[in-house]
Amino acid sequence: MAVVYATLIIKGKKTIEQVPDLIREQVREILLDMDLPELAG
Repeated sequence: MAVVYATLIIKGKKTIEQVPDLIREQVREILLDMDLPELAG
C-alpha cells in the first residue's frame, strides 16, 4: 500500500500529509529512495 501512496504523491494526486499515519514513514522512505526528498515532506 505504501508504494501505491508513493505513486499517487509522485503523480500529484496526494500529498504526504494525506497518507495515513500508519504507513507515512514507509511512504517517506520510498520517496527518499527514489531521490524525491521534496515530496517526502
